[in-house]
Amino acid sequence: MNFSRTLIIKPSSMGDVVQALPVLTALKEACPKAHVSWLVARPFAGILEGHPRLDTVLIFDRRRFARFTLSATVAAEFLAFLQNLRKRRFTTVIDLQGLLRSAVLALASGAPTRVGFREAREGAPLFYTDEVSVGHRDVHAIERYLAVARRLGLEMPKATDHLPVSAEARAAIRRRLAGMGLGSGEPYIVVCAHARWPTKQWPPDRFARVLDAMRTRTGARAVLVGSTDAVANAQTIGDQMGERPIDLTNRTTLKELAAVIAEARVMATNDSGPMHVAAAVATPVVAIFGPTNPDRTGPYGPGHRVLAGRAACSPCYRRECLYAGETGALLCLTNITPQAVIGQLLEAWHDAGPR
Repeated sequence: MNFSRTLIIKPSSMGDVVQALPVLTALKEACPKAHVSWLVARPFAGILEGHPRLDTVLIFDRRRFARFTLSATVAAEFLAFLQNLRKRRFTTVIDLQGLLRSAVLALASGAPTRVGFREAREGAPLFYTDEVSVGHRDVHAIERYLAVARRLGLEMPKATDHLPVSAEARAAIRRRLAGMGLGSGEPYIVVCAHARWPTKQWPPDRFARVLDAMRTRTGARAVLVGSTDAVANAQTIGDQMGERPIDLTNRTTLKELAAVIAEARVMATNDSGPMHVAAAVATPVVAIFGPTNPDRTGPYGPGHRVLAGRAACSPCYRRECLYAGETGALLCLTNITPQAVIGQLLEAWHDAGPR
């Protein structure tokens, strides 16, 4: 197969983009001279920009291009985007998104080889030249992506630094944390207490209790991270803690977020994009799962711990609880006690040792 000019299509979301990175590693190990581009949605481009194994980041402005039927200007911009894809003369396209939109973009590229999932939705396989069947639904997302790599004849990646974080980025974030009161080289817990689905969010008051206990028992400071939507939860946690944590929610770029997570000793998190960043940079994770299945989307690799508060209806993969307003609402999360999380964090903290 000709990988000389390869396009990977995986626009979103941040966690999914990070989980797809092992395919890039495998490709570059097999074909170090290949020119590899990645098509990504604008909000997540920062996680890929400057990646040492990636030659080009192609930003797909999904929100804007969604209006191409309503605006002549946007239609002209979308046509120019497609023409730009065509001009790059890709030899192979790997569609890891598996939707009609991504499959159409693969076809529009003009690449003679277009690979995607046989189980892709919305009729996407009609636009592929090669299909990969993953089979069992509970296969982890990374294993699904690597199945595509195997179908392409690639070996499993030997390197594990799928999301490299430079020494400069680490030093810069350490200086910033020092300016916020963290001692030089002081270990800390990085915390993502938010998730895109409300049903994935463990109560913030429980996070506060856990972080207070960790401060008392280990001396560990907490550093809160997340996007704009995470600010309210972070405020609630800070208000209920005995000592306010360092709050970086909505205050980092994606590159800075990766550096904060990479420098942490451990991470406490809901099922979230930052959780996958932590797994990719080898920071041990203690993850809290409710309506989703950690077998499919849990932190990948050794050294991570998952608490799943099973209920009769879980995993339901719902953004709204079926029992909202009733006694049994969100049992899959509320069954997980602060004591259980503290126990797992203490083990992870001591196992990790100085980083």
